[in-house]
Amino acid sequence: MNHEWYNEMGVDIRQLKEDLYKVQYYSWGGDQNNSLDKYFISRYVKIISKFSELQSRQSEIGANAWNYVQNSWYNNWTSFIIESLFKQNPRVISAVGEIKSVDFFIDEYPIDLKVTFFPNQFMEQKLKNILGTSEKSWLKKKCKNLGISCDTKASEPQQIYTLTEKLMEVGRSDIIRELEVVRGQIIEESQRNPIELIRWLYENQGEMRFGAENRLYLVLADSNDFTQAWKMKRAFSLIEPKIKQYIESFSSASLKKVQFEFKKRKYSTLADILFIVK
Repeated sequence: MNHEWYNEMGVDIRQLKEDLYKVQYYSWGGDQNNSLDKYFISRYVKIISKFSELQSRQSEIGANAWNYVQNSWYNNWTSFIIESLFKQNPRVISAVGEIKSVDFFIDEYPIDLKVTFFPNQFMEQKLKNILGTSEKSWLKKKCKNLGISCDTKASEPQQIYTLTEKLMEVGRSDIIRELEVVRGQIIEESQRNPIELIRWLYENQGEMRFGAENRLYLVLADSNDFTQAWKMKRAFSLIEPKIKQYIESFSSASLKKVQFEFKKRKYSTLADILFIVK
């Protein structure tokens, strides 16, 4: 991210922070794993042969494009402000020019900052280890005892959402709370022992953006409602003091040696995680 370029644009940070609260939902257009053009090609261009049918999907296509642009805008500018919070500290030196994979230096240590949410896949793996089954299967078993069902042809996230909503409707929030407690325990364990999560983040990064450089992961998590973690990216009243505290306590021991494997090759790097947990 070219921080200096944004400064030249004359960005009004105060107004930007207010505007970020105008984003009321977080829904990617298309597939999070693919670029929007690939999604459109695979879903519409190569599937629909009748122009009249394609034309009838204009609203759907437009909504997908808007969601993609809105979420990309939100991620871009929240990341910009978070990076700025680091660079305002006197112990932090901004990377001069285009130094690949270096956003700034804390003392003499080059850092690539990655702002991300506590990963769903990692959480699902941990939940399965603790519950003995997937979250969906666990919920379905609990709901079956109450005579609650859902459309098994729906996607897994949709089934989980439906079952959760139906449990709330019949006053069984205790079952949902049971899951929330386990999620909270998983997040707490990751805070105490971050190496496993750091290794997972390196090993599960996209191939096109692969890197083994020193990294500081700023990980956001809402232990009360995992699906609402996206809102925390604009919670600067929570983020700013955590960043300040992290930099003030930073030492040579802060970055931990991590060994990981990617595409059957082994790597060694230095990294750390700064957790922002609600």
